[in-house]
Amino acid sequence: MTVLAERTLFLEHKTETTPVVVRVFRPEFDEAGWQCRYQIDWPHGIRQMQSGGFDAMQALTIALQMIGAEIDASLYHQSGKLYWERPGGGYGFPVVSSLRHFLLGDDIKMDD
Repeated sequence: MTVLAERTLFLEHKTETTPVVVRVFRPEFDEAGWQCRYQIDWPHGIRQMQSGGFDAMQALTIALQMIGAEIDASLYHQSGKLYWERPGGGYGFPVVSSLRHFLLGDDIKMDD
């Protein structure tokens, strides 16, 4: 698997900041069609998932939306202590319209 893109989020604790690395791997074709794997290195453990699509672009787009959904629905997001560039600024991942109520900061403006 080849890493296509990587982003580091940060989780504030009382005395330290923990990196939360998000990796998206290059979409690959297999017998089931196009797959795009991703990984989130949460403090409680690594989570690996994959999306499928008709082509590589669709698989990649769905993976990014799945990442956005997982981050925005996480307890870390709900705690208000997870951030990317600055606290409250959002994470820069797209989400489906039914999850837009979780967005904050610059992410709210993504569809404007």
